[in-house]
Amino acid sequence: MIGALVLLGLIVAVVWICISIYNTLVTFRNRFKNAYSQIDVQLKRRYDLIPNLVETVKEYMKFERETMEAVVKARNSAVQASARAAGNPGNAEAMKALTGAEAELSGVLGRFLAVVESYPDLKANKTVLQLMEELSSTENKIGFARQAYNDAVMEYNIAREKFPNVLIAGPFDFKEAALFEIESAEEKKAVKVSFR
Repeated sequence: MIGALVLLGLIVAVVWICISIYNTLVTFRNRFKNAYSQIDVQLKRRYDLIPNLVETVKEYMKFERETMEAVVKARNSAVQASARAAGNPGNAEAMKALTGAEAELSGVLGRFLAVVESYPDLKANKTVLQLMEELSSTENKIGFARQAYNDAVMEYNIAREKFPNVLIAGPFDFKEAALFEIESAEEKKAVKVSFR
């Protein structure tokens, strides 16, 4: 009888430990998904600002149609990549596609802003200045949100790789989450927004 109680106690302890590990992994996974949603909010804000900026400068930059079209195209690609990543934050392929699309958008946007700076009338336009300030602020918020997301992903990945958590992570499909990394030196440069 005592042997059966000890065995039952061991089974209950193991089940309780497994449940505790599972719940911990769910918590960490939800934290990085929430952190990604903060990036998503800022990316959407950025994507909404870009068409407003393009529309505002369109009248001044009649001869820069190709540049404006490149910005719109890169923005649309980034929106699609962001939607895919939002559907499955942490997925390596989705994050890689988002990183590439964001790199392309940052590059094109940087060239666009350089062209904008060459138009003196735009430097004095209050609407353009306000949009540029909002874009600059949004870029900073994206950086902070990316850092928070990467911290949450790292915490999740460490938790799922620890023993005995790894014994629960595999069977319950807690896959490794991908960081939102900046790969090239060009991407690491913030979009410079300045009319001074």
